[in-house]
Amino acid sequence: MQRRAQREQRDQRAKRLHRVLVCAAAVPVMLVAAGCSSDSGSGDSTDKAANAAASASASPSPTVEAAAYGKLPEPCKVLSKKTLKDLVPESKSGKEGKSDDISTRGNCSWNSLDNNGVKGSQFRWLNVSMLRFESDVARGPADKLAQEYLEKQVQDAQATDGAKSTKSEPVPGTGDEATAVRYELKKKEGTFKQQTVVARVENVVVTIDYNGAGLAGDKSPSADDLAKDAKKAAKEAVAAVSEANGAGGGKTSGAPSKSPSKSPSQSASKDASDEPSGGASKSPSKKPASKS
Repeated sequence: MQRRAQREQRDQRAKRLHRVLVCAAAVPVMLVAAGCSSDSGSGDSTDKAANAAASASASPSPTVEAAAYGKLPEPCKVLSKKTLKDLVPESKSGKEGKSDDISTRGNCSWNSLDNNGVKGSQFRWLNVSMLRFESDVARGPADKLAQEYLEKQVQDAQATDGAKSTKSEPVPGTGDEATAVRYELKKKEGTFKQQTVVARVENVVVTIDYNGAGLAGDKSPSADDLAKDAKKAAKEAVAAVSEANGAGGGKTSGAPSKSPSKSPSQSASKDASDEPSGGASKSPSKKPASKS
């Protein structure tokens, strides 16, 4: 009986040991399975990230058409000697304005005082300014920016403080578009008849400010004659801009511009501050006592 009980105890211990060994063997298999499952999830995540990056790189970067014109002519040479003789006959030379970038902005002005002694004198003032725009991904193509600036220049001329008898009209055959604004401005020296012609050719805006007055008793010049001369000067200046950039202008670069080399809004603001407002508002400050 005692031996039989001992055999049964040995058999039970053997069965328990067998179960322990089986369980122990099962643990690594479970760990391996769990590890495989974890690796599979990580792989899916990596694939998704890679696909997202590939999709992003495949999206095209924003571009804008490059500006047509890449330079400006010398501002004091945009008008012929004959035109200057007609508009500012007593002027010896033009005065070029300061510019930190001559390819972007430039201007030149002339003063003329024809002193007739006791009969009075005839005063003329002429200013040519040019502003070139670059294309900007955020703001748009250069010619659109130039068009917006033209509209602002025209509005500023129409809103000149103290202006009387203001009139505006389109100027055909001058660049891609042009507008002439005329008005009278009374000063203590006399009545100045102002002509402003704003023209756009491609991405360049040309502004002609021209005014005249009869001083010290001399008669006032004809506003129609002044307007005709200002339009002639504008057409000549626009042609000079096109010629400076060659036939058809040509692109400034072979590829569309992706970032502006200079902010057009800053250029416009700076150039406007350099130019006389309305032209005539500056000329009366010139003392017509002696010839320029």
